[in-house]
Amino acid sequence: MFFDFGIKDVIDIFLVALILFYIYRLMKESRSLNVFIGIMVFVLVWLFVSQVLEMRLLGSILDKLVSVGVIGLIVLFKDEIRKFLYELGERQRVRRLFNFFLRRKDNAGRKDKSKIMPIVWACMDMAKGKVGALIVIERATPLDDIVQTGELIDANINKLLIENIFFKNSPLHDGAMVISKRRIKAAGCILPVSHNMDIPKELGLRHRAALGISQASDAIAVVVSEETGRISVAIKGNFRLRLSAEDLESILTEEMSQQ
Repeated sequence: MFFDFGIKDVIDIFLVALILFYIYRLMKESRSLNVFIGIMVFVLVWLFVSQVLEMRLLGSILDKLVSVGVIGLIVLFKDEIRKFLYELGERQRVRRLFNFFLRRKDNAGRKDKSKIMPIVWACMDMAKGKVGALIVIERATPLDDIVQTGELIDANINKLLIENIFFKNSPLHDGAMVISKRRIKAAGCILPVSHNMDIPKELGLRHRAALGISQASDAIAVVVSEETGRISVAIKGNFRLRLSAEDLESILTEEMSQQ
């Protein structure tokens, strides 16, 4: 029976290996790789003791630790678990399936640039004056937890309002602005910072925060550098740097039309 090895077993091993590789990559990005290695060593010891050596007493103790440890792992890695489930649902085919059943009737309104151009114009003016800014545009993933970290505004998207919020003497200029449902929802918000080591050193904390929120959600993060005045956009964990007004308008129009 040990050599009764079929295609089902090959698929089983492949899927387990794929899951372990994905978890390994996720832990590496979140600087939890040593914890992951420690868990894998513990699991191997547990399997060896309980299944190979069949030590009942030690095996039962390890069984209890595993049952309690699962709850601890859920608490310890809640952010990684959330990211895993989010990325699973973010897959293009899954989203297409849901969009097929949940398609809205206001598709024409999504292509309306009246809510995009004030953002573009404000970013261009702030870039000329080297005024730092970080604007997060919510899409399918709710950002209510991010909104609660800042000051509620709930105003129409307005070029002058955006520039005033990020003015250097404004009390809210250091945080992020969140735009939700075609309105400025909040400002001065705190974002999760990305720990990606591949980010160019010349990019500052605003860029790390922009990349962090783009990794944790499907939001669009627009950054204006205070040092260089350059405009960047972070989407799905990737940067698009040194954008012109036309580039920014094109990206926002394209990405927001896919909601």
